[in-house]
Amino acid sequence: MKYLLWAVFLYGFCLYGCRSNEDFMLVAGPLKGSVNDPFDCSDPIPRGSWQYFESLQSRGVTHFKVPLSWTHLLPTGRSSQPQQAVVACYQTLLKQLLDAGLQPLVVLHGSTVPEVLRSKYGGWESQELKEMFQQYAEFAFQKFGALAHSWVTLSDLDGVLHDGQPAGVAIRLQNILELNKKIYQLYHQRFTDRGRRLSVGLRARDVAILPQIKASTTMDFLSVHIAYNCDYVVNFAEQLSSLQLSSGNLPILIYKMTADGCSHDQFQRLGNLILVLKNNDDLNIMGCDVVNVLGKLDMEDMEDISTSQDISGYNGIAAVGNSYQNVWDKFGAQTTTERDLFLNESFTSGFQWATSSESFKVEGGWLEGGKGETIWDRFGHENKVFDNQTADLACDSYHKVDYDVYLLRGLQVNTYQFSISWARIFPSGNRDSHSEKGALYYDKLIDALIDSGIQPVITLYHWDLPQALQDKGGWTSVSVVEAFKDYADFCFSRFGDRVKTWNTFSSPWVVSHAGYGTGEHPPGVKDYVVASYQATHNMLKAHAEAWHVYNDKYRKTQGGEVGIALNSDWVEPMDPSRPEDIAAADRYLQFMLGWFAHPIFVDGDYPATLKTQIEQKINECLLSVPAKLPVFTPEERQRIKGTADFFGLNHYTSRLVSHSDGGCIPGPQGVGNFQAHVDPSWPSTASDWIYSAPWGLRRLLNYISTEYLTVTKVPIHITGNGMPTDYIGDTLNDTQRVEYMNSYINEALKAIFEDGVHLQRFTVQSLMDGFEGQQGYSQRFGLHHVNFEDPDRPRTPKQSAYFYAQVIKQNGFGSNKVPVFRGEEMQLSRRLIALSPSEVPSKSKVVWEKFSHQSKFQRKMYHYGTFPQGFSWGVSSSAYQIEGAWNTDGKGPSIWDTFTQKPGSIPANANGDVACDSYNRLEEDLYMLRALKVKSYRFSLSWSRIFPDGRRASLNQKGVDYYNRLIDSLMWYNITPMVTLYHWDLPQDLQNLGGWDNVDMINIFNEFCDFCFATFGDRVKFWMTFNQPHTIAWSGYGLGKIPPNVKNPGVAPYRVAHNLIKAHAKVYHTYDEKYRKSQGGLVSIALNADWFEPKDINVPREVVAADRALQFQLGWFAHPIFKTGDYPDAMKWQVGNKSELQDLPETRLPSFTEEEKNFIKGTADMFCVNHYTTKIVGHVTARLSPQSYESDQDVKETEETDSPTTAISNQRAVAWGLRRLLNWIKEEYGDPEIYITENGVATDVKTTWDDTARVFYYKTYIDEALKAHDLDAVRVKGYIAASLMDSFEWLEGYKVGFGLHHVDFTNPNQPRTPKYSAHYYYQVMKDNGFPTPDDEKPLYGRFRKDFIWSTATASYQIEGGWRADGKGLSIWDKFAHTPLRVFNDDNGDIACDSYHKVDEDVAILKQLKVTHYRFSISWPRVLPKGTTEYINEAGLNYYNRLVDALLAANIQPHITLYHWDLPQALQDIGGWENDTIIFKFRDYADLIFSSLGDRVKFWITINEPYNIANVGHGYGAAAPGISFRPGTLPYIVGHNLLKAHAEAWHLYNEKYRPTQKGIISITINSDWSEPRNPYKQEDIDAARRVVQFYIGWFAHPVFNGDYSDMMKTIIRERSLAAGLAKSRLPEFTPEEIQRIKGTYDYFGFNHYTTVLAFPVGYGNLQHYDADRSAGTIADRTWLDSGSSWLKVSPFGFRRILNFIKNEYGNPPIIITENGISERGSIDLNDYHRSYYYEQYLNQVLKAYLLDDVDIRGYTAWSLMDNLEWATGFSERFGLFYVNHSDSNLSRVAKASVGTYSTIIKCNGFPDPALGPDDCMTTKPEGKLMQTHSWSSIPLILDSLWIAEPEISLCPFHAIFFLFKTCCLQNPYRILATKCHSWRQFIRSSGATKGFILLFSHMQ
Repeated sequence: MKYLLWAVFLYGFCLYGCRSNEDFMLVAGPLKGSVNDPFDCSDPIPRGSWQYFESLQSRGVTHFKVPLSWTHLLPTGRSSQPQQAVVACYQTLLKQLLDAGLQPLVVLHGSTVPEVLRSKYGGWESQELKEMFQQYAEFAFQKFGALAHSWVTLSDLDGVLHDGQPAGVAIRLQNILELNKKIYQLYHQRFTDRGRRLSVGLRARDVAILPQIKASTTMDFLSVHIAYNCDYVVNFAEQLSSLQLSSGNLPILIYKMTADGCSHDQFQRLGNLILVLKNNDDLNIMGCDVVNVLGKLDMEDMEDISTSQDISGYNGIAAVGNSYQNVWDKFGAQTTTERDLFLNESFTSGFQWATSSESFKVEGGWLEGGKGETIWDRFGHENKVFDNQTADLACDSYHKVDYDVYLLRGLQVNTYQFSISWARIFPSGNRDSHSEKGALYYDKLIDALIDSGIQPVITLYHWDLPQALQDKGGWTSVSVVEAFKDYADFCFSRFGDRVKTWNTFSSPWVVSHAGYGTGEHPPGVKDYVVASYQATHNMLKAHAEAWHVYNDKYRKTQGGEVGIALNSDWVEPMDPSRPEDIAAADRYLQFMLGWFAHPIFVDGDYPATLKTQIEQKINECLLSVPAKLPVFTPEERQRIKGTADFFGLNHYTSRLVSHSDGGCIPGPQGVGNFQAHVDPSWPSTASDWIYSAPWGLRRLLNYISTEYLTVTKVPIHITGNGMPTDYIGDTLNDTQRVEYMNSYINEALKAIFEDGVHLQRFTVQSLMDGFEGQQGYSQRFGLHHVNFEDPDRPRTPKQSAYFYAQVIKQNGFGSNKVPVFRGEEMQLSRRLIALSPSEVPSKSKVVWEKFSHQSKFQRKMYHYGTFPQGFSWGVSSSAYQIEGAWNTDGKGPSIWDTFTQKPGSIPANANGDVACDSYNRLEEDLYMLRALKVKSYRFSLSWSRIFPDGRRASLNQKGVDYYNRLIDSLMWYNITPMVTLYHWDLPQDLQNLGGWDNVDMINIFNEFCDFCFATFGDRVKFWMTFNQPHTIAWSGYGLGKIPPNVKNPGVAPYRVAHNLIKAHAKVYHTYDEKYRKSQGGLVSIALNADWFEPKDINVPREVVAADRALQFQLGWFAHPIFKTGDYPDAMKWQVGNKSELQDLPETRLPSFTEEEKNFIKGTADMFCVNHYTTKIVGHVTARLSPQSYESDQDVKETEETDSPTTAISNQRAVAWGLRRLLNWIKEEYGDPEIYITENGVATDVKTTWDDTARVFYYKTYIDEALKAHDLDAVRVKGYIAASLMDSFEWLEGYKVGFGLHHVDFTNPNQPRTPKYSAHYYYQVMKDNGFPTPDDEKPLYGRFRKDFIWSTATASYQIEGGWRADGKGLSIWDKFAHTPLRVFNDDNGDIACDSYHKVDEDVAILKQLKVTHYRFSISWPRVLPKGTTEYINEAGLNYYNRLVDALLAANIQPHITLYHWDLPQALQDIGGWENDTIIFKFRDYADLIFSSLGDRVKFWITINEPYNIANVGHGYGAAAPGISFRPGTLPYIVGHNLLKAHAEAWHLYNEKYRPTQKGIISITINSDWSEPRNPYKQEDIDAARRVVQFYIGWFAHPVFNGDYSDMMKTIIRERSLAAGLAKSRLPEFTPEEIQRIKGTYDYFGFNHYTTVLAFPVGYGNLQHYDADRSAGTIADRTWLDSGSSWLKVSPFGFRRILNFIKNEYGNPPIIITENGISERGSIDLNDYHRSYYYEQYLNQVLKAYLLDDVDIRGYTAWSLMDNLEWATGFSERFGLFYVNHSDSNLSRVAKASVGTYSTIIKCNGFPDPALGPDDCMTTKPEGKLMQTHSWSSIPLILDSLWIAEPEISLCPFHAIFFLFKTCCLQNPYRILATKCHSWRQFIRSSGATKGFILLFSHMQ
């Protein structure tokens, strides 16, 4: 048939198209290169090309196009410098053609000037370029003329005309015509033989300029590009005739012809063409391009040749037929039933399942990290989005990487596609604006994905262009191409080591159409004539450049792939019987998909249909051109073609299309002459453009494979498929989305399975609801619901998420063949050995001896480390609490069903009838477990679900099936099931027999357990018989609070416990004897235990009481099972004695026989303990009546009041108790392996997902378990967090929640939403504990040589002498003498009496080795009335003496002019509120400068203006104690303080600096603030406000000028909202701003602590805190001090120092205060202060050395204990203790003096790895100075190291002098023996590596 077709073709042309068929040219070619561009000899000629040429010749082809590459032949443009290899290559190619019987048709050049030549010579307007091209032509004729007789100078004259500015068209045309004429003459002069021909390439539309061409140049024939449209046959004939006529009847070579609108039927196409020729006798056609006329005539043969001859992928002749027609013919005749037939098969192995998000839709953080504005930011802020919504916060994904990756783990996708925000990386769009914080965000996301086994797929551009680039024209500007290329280059280089799949663009059609065409999207350009097409043009070029960057620079090393994600509908003819509708459908696809796909995947140019349509419209619409399509140069086409490693497809919907006359209307429908419709029967969605037509996906995939991938054979990735729902109604139960996904995914499966489409990936859009462009948040595409009304932005899985997870699990829709699982055997590490009974008190009292003497500082010290590999991390639940389905599928009632269904039993009559509905929502529970990535899941079996009446005969198979599904699923996900056989829900039928008070229950329970072992034991290897038998016995049968509600406290609990213990033992033996050998599991019992701390550790009776409490609770069950088989003696003694005192004939505590004891003893393979809280206990003599287990104990329990409360009364969070309990178990029960099987905290129902309290709970409790493991060698093997999700909490109902996941019990879907704690716990599990963070790792190094080392005091706090020598009253004198103002009625009348102790103070300063001393001047001591009218010389002389004494000691004075003690006389006239004080302060400063400035070179004007303004004048907690105008007065005072400071600074600067040469500044104090929840933008914003309202209040005016915009805006807006006329914050005049700005020589900074901030709303209240609108708390792990506000948080110091650097231009910083307080009893071994100084100073060193913060000095607060303002003498900050019981107020050094002085001497922290440094020889201070004997060393170590190696003093400071005392001061004999022993002790005690290393150097 194919030869017949050829014959008809040749006959038609020869008969009708030419007069002599022997010269007729049938032209093929050109040969294609490696990337499908015309072959240019840059690579070797493909093997097998000669055979290919022969095959063409055998089919009648006569000529073959050979385009030469000017650039490759003459790289410099000069004919004297050719590339000889390229010349040889072309010569070989031409010879091959001739040998095969084909004549070459050689093309000198295309059209566009190569860039390398343009840069040298200019464009076609250039005479130089004309000359260069002429030389090139002569060169080509010389080298190749003998081998070719037919030539074309330029193949595309039209391209030449458009290669440059429009204004130059005429000159370019003239130049080319003249050039062609010269070349024509040269050619024919050189070759005179007959048959030589030369022409220039024209387009059919150039007919208008043919007369000019004819007049200006010469050619032998017309070389024409022409389009043939089967629908417009007449037009084709007319075009040819017109060309013939205009050229003077020159022969026509149809050099290139595209066929469009034709049937796939080759005969029809050929017939029409012949008909045209037949009816036009005057046509003189000399030849025709056959590539696009007949296509691949013999594809099979060609592929055979290609395969054998290495021309794979070669497109010699384009595809036969019309792809759309082929696909329509294949599917159009399907019936609805055939079309919708569901395919139950699986996808191929390794198929990639993905979901997606887009940066601007989810990230939020629109101003975070320096991100630049995007066009979508601008669009939203201009209120162009639904309901004026913006993407400012969106889903807050910028802060929620962990939240998003959690969802992905739950979905179990293996791929996540997300886009990068260009403006987050390059805020201006260009590399010079690079934001490292933006890049770090994506680093974090990528790393988190990879850690979770999820491959990242990155889209470089998803619509959010940087606004700065749009301001320059955006995608219509050619400059954006280079900008995008540079941006892509950065992304590849930064992320490409981890990212292996890239989309350059996603849905670029939407950008062109909606952004630059209709203007519906930003940038809102409405220009479908030019801008839309230009945007596409530039995006295609940008895509190609990015691809080439990757290909050239990164592919070889990174091995990734780059593609593009194109969006397309599927379309079908409105009327399939109308050919014009079918043709219109094809045009629709070409205008939508082909617009981008054709250039990339076919030939580097737009589809012929698109070009033809536009040309037609241009010809038709002379007055209003509807479209202007840019033209690619040949080089651009070559560069674009083949630039994709896969075909990305975004597909959502389909359309019906009809042919229409679009007239001259711009846009695809107008230009394309088609109209789109939808079938009303198609299901609609929330979007008016998405209708569900799933079969369209399969058909579209077939079309793409046929149309685009026969040449460029790459796989298809579905990069987006999904549908939106409305944000109304049941947003979680999205059944419509499930149906949509089910059908669309199945259609993709059909395309693979039945059609052979190469599809590799399916991406569901999208991961979660987001900002959906113009629709804002009104439409939801997410698999997860996001609550945009909650600042937490909680994410909750919808039903579609669970459905998709199931599809992924099954890899499609094949039969779910669950593999047969067998759990991994768990071997017993060792059998429990027989232990002796516990003594009274037990030997385990050593635990109290070891730990109870710890200070709060010691016990709270955080420990960093990790658990061993294999540690078991898990979560828990129990059947009744979560399963629901209380009477479903044959389940019988339990005692809890009976109890809760009785009204009044539980608050709000709650019950577990539905609970979390886990029985019906197994997949939802598994989702959470996958997302958490736990290793184990502890759950319980519902006895009455398996045996409804409790007996084997009532077996309920459906219940068994449920647990089989659960267990199998856990095994599938590699989660170890930990099964509790009984968790309180006894079948009611068994309770009717007496329940656990009936001895028959032992065998009945064993029967149930035996069945469970036999049924589930092949997979379950970890069994617990009972959960908390203590609770069953005491709460169920004693107190009667829980079912079965038996109130018999004196007897029943003991009987029940007796039966429980025996039942446990029997079950254990059943497993041991019947199943252990074959199943290899472990069995234990989960016991609950509080820790009991003695009320007074120093009273033995209280210790005994604590031990007794433990024995009654834990020992009741543990002692029989783990020790002797019998109850502990403490119980037997107590209950026996109580029973006798109650006149009972025998003890109420049952006894075991010897046989029973032996049977019970050792019946546990590991120790499982549930722990929640700690109690304080003391001994009491309890009443004898009524009889009660509780009173048998003779103990009284109270709460540990220092610890946080929880939502359950009497259950405080006392973390340190866990470590002690674990140690007690170790000591008491023979060091067993311990699993913490429950530990968690309750929060109230109002706490939903932001559960910071739970995070703190886990953070502290798990660390205590880690301490027990690491420091105490307790064999902790696993930790189970309670619980997986909120559930029915027994007697609390649903009032409280323990869950890591919030469950909304008001919603019938019981939706599960991860809480903050879930993400925190995941991180703990991932890290396997708490690895030492970088903040905690010490840095070794030294400060600058001239570093200032100082300590500080303030006049009122130390001087005393309050009325001495004429001193005036200060506001603090009055405040302290006012009742109830100062704690304990303390005052500063005497204070430290420093007014009389200059010599003593200087002496301790010398001892401290400081270089500077900061102190303040008492203004009223010098100026009693506050003014210079009277100067108190006695007061001034005191300061003269002090300054002179300091200088004599070589200590520089650093003077603070004002440290809060304002003269009362000035306060009486308004104080700091009265602006006259500004100049009074200046006068006072003038006096001090003049009096002391000759000797003092360091000055501070005002100390901590924040405290003066807000604490003194807002809160009223400091002098002058004003609190009645908190909304205005603090700001007025602050305003005047700033102006007073500025005046003093200017005074010094202008009057004194020239002669005194000192420096002067202000000291500003501030905490650092972190967000309470770091995942939450709202908390991050609150933290920023805290800092700006604190440090920024005063620093911003001084260092930057004026108050910060944040303060000004907030206070102004709140003031106006409250009805005030203006802002409560005073305004500076422009002159004042300039006067204040820059009034510093350094940044004086006081810092003590860090806070965690969160937003707090105050309504319309007008005060500082309301303006700041933030609350603060401290992290529970931060160490306490003697001040409630001061928590040890060193990391914050470095951060706020960096903040100062970045916010205020890196000024020189002198830290003017930093220190820690204590309160309570006096202890000179102030290890906490040494720790504080070492840790904080090390952070300062990091800021200095690592961060380049300009730090000049450090000041320790304080030199000595003093009056700590309103707290009196109760809080002590001093390095020296002031003994107030000594009339001399003697100063005594504390241990920290040695620490600080050593740091000073070392000028930092020398590296211990370098050996002992000379600076480390400082003698210790305080008590330690008196300790030299070896025997006292342990006492010192206990003080310093306090049995906690993790809290030892800095090893190279504090420990050095310890060993110096021990070793270096003893004879060699001691050095060799004692010190060696100490080294061994250090090693065995787990000391730090640095400690051991230091000691090894010392020895």
